[in-house]
This record gives sequence, C-alpha cells and structure tokens, in this order.
Amino acid sequence: MCRAVFGFFLNKAYISGMTIRFIAMCGIVGYVGKKEAFGLIFDSLQKLEYRGYDSWGIALRTPEGIKTHKQVGRISDFPSETSAMMKSGSVMGIGHSRWATHGKVCELNAHPHTDSQGNIAVVHNGIIENHEDLKRELCCSFVSETDSEVIPHLISSLMASGMGFEQAVRESAKKLKGRYAIVAINRDSDKLVAVRNGSPLIVGATEGAFFVASDIPAFLDHTRDVMYLDDNEMVV
Repeated sequence: MCRAVFGFFLNKAYISGMTIRFIAMCGIVGYVGKKEAFGLIFDSLQKLEYRGYDSWGIALRTPEGIKTHKQVGRISDFPSETSAMMKSGSVMGIGHSRWATHGKVCELNAHPHTDSQGNIAVVHNGIIENHEDLKRELCCSFVSETDSEVIPHLISSLMASGMGFEQAVRESAKKLKGRYAIVAINRDSDKLVAVRNGSPLIVGATEGAFFVASDIPAFLDHTRDVMYLDDNEMVV
C-alpha cells in the first residue's frame, strides 16, 4: 500500500518512505468582463490553493488607478466581503498566490508587482534568469527582492519610449530569459495582456467576459470554453 502525504505549505512530498521534490507552482488569475472583479478573482485563487503558496495578492484597475491588496498567509483566512476592494466597481483585475523563490515571505515580495508610478501591475509564474542584468539596465528603484518586479518596470520603460501597452508587453517578453507566465494590466488601458513561455496559462471565455489562469479549476464554475496558450504566445 502506498501512502502519500502532501503538506499545504510544504515544498516536499513523501511517498512510501521516499522523498521527492514537490515543485511549487504558484497560481495566476486574470479577469476582464462585466462583473465585480475582486470577488471572482478571490474565489478563483481559492480554487488554485492546491498549487501551494505562502502569500497572495490581487490588483484591480479602477477609475482612481491600480489598487492592490497583498497578504501573507492563507487566502481562506481573509474575509473578502469586508474588503473595500470588493466594492470598487472594478471589472478587471489580476491575482496571484506565491510560493517564495526569490526573496523571503513578506507582503513586499508578494504579487502583484507594480512599476514605480503604480500604473502597471503584473503577476508572474516562473523564473527570470536575467533579472539582475535587466535591473542594472533599467536603473530604477525596486522595493522587493523578487525577479518578478523587473517586469512591470520593463513594460513601463518601453511605454515611456513611445510604445503602446500591448507592444510594450510583447517586447518586454522578448527580453526575458527563463520560464514564465505573465498577466499584466495598465491603469490607462481596458486590455488585459497575458503571455506564456514554459509555464502554463489557460484562457476561459464566457459571455461578455474572459478569464486567464494557471489551471482550469480557477474558472470552471463560470465556463468550460477554454484555450491553452502555447509557448511564445500572447493573448489580449
């Protein structure tokens, strides 16, 4: 008889006395549609809890700009109905559950990450192998210890050079080395942009709305119409 024990916040699994590496997958959710985004993203992140995490966060595009909530611990311990973001009126947002790889477990290292002006918000799964080189190239202030934070700064830098949001995300992805799944929002755009290379990303379509997530359970309650992104594909 084979007995398997998987810990929710563990990074190893034990099967029949053997220790194997448990890969922390983290979770990504994006939503754009007609309904309040916060509750939908919050519920979707809960559906991805099986992937393992130590912190989580949500960013919404609102008329006042990008609003974020980030927190260490379990999603289910947060009373979402008490959040002011629940009543923000936002119909676009992104969410992430993080398992620490670069940097310690804390709110600053939790996703989503933003650029210096707070205009771009990004969630990211994977590893950016050349993040140190990109940080030196960008010459801006970073508030986290993560490799992921370089992405919104890179997008912002390219937009400052004259690129539109969609093009800036595309060109940023070309500069990244490693495996990644990225979803980005911009305070001045009604587009949610996602790109994949090596890490899973799936689109779910329903009437008047779209989800993007790391796995189907995130939006299975809302649609079974799905599209799998291949490596080096982007969806807007």
